[in-house]
Amino acid sequence: MSDDPVRAGYDAVAEDYAREIGGELAHKPLDRALLAMAAELAAGGRLGDLGCGPGHVAAHLAGLGADVVGVDLSDRMVAVARARVPEAEFVQGDLRRLPLADGALAGAVALYSVIHLPPGDLPAAAREMARVVRPGGQVLVAFHRGEEVRHLDTWWGHDVSIDFRFLDPDAVAGHLRDVGMEIVARVDRAPIPGAESPTERTYLVARVPAE
Repeated sequence: MSDDPVRAGYDAVAEDYAREIGGELAHKPLDRALLAMAAELAAGGRLGDLGCGPGHVAAHLAGLGADVVGVDLSDRMVAVARARVPEAEFVQGDLRRLPLADGALAGAVALYSVIHLPPGDLPAAAREMARVVRPGGQVLVAFHRGEEVRHLDTWWGHDVSIDFRFLDPDAVAGHLRDVGMEIVARVDRAPIPGAESPTERTYLVARVPAE
């Protein structure tokens, strides 16, 4: 059992998560459009799915022709992703210490993964994104917008201890700028009724400066 409650919690719910959340992109046209942009911009290089869960986003990206590597904190999520999406590579790793070489990626997406980081760890995650994405590459970061922290003690019948942190877009953008990235786009949207949790969402696109 991991001593990291987020890792342990996602290990516990991995199969349930794949079943309940794995088809969510079918109901999210804006997400699909932004992922198509990420795949196009990274064409000819490797695209990282940072906080990949059971691999549903990686599968969508691979279906668009991207060469994808998914990284997740949960060993069990990585195992589920490997079984579900053999066309992509998956490795266990931490957003704050990504198991990837400098400049290994042509671009990256991080959809709702930074929401589990303590506030003081967001700068480390931003530094790692800037480190592993090559100069000129772009990063797409999505998160719930606001100031709330939601805590789960049970999830699909499993005992967990996971915080979901809503984030201030200006603060997240500030962390990305602090490591030298340029914010090139911000999109805010309302929740999609019946398709997801009823929370306001923000997407930031940041570019690693070209050498």
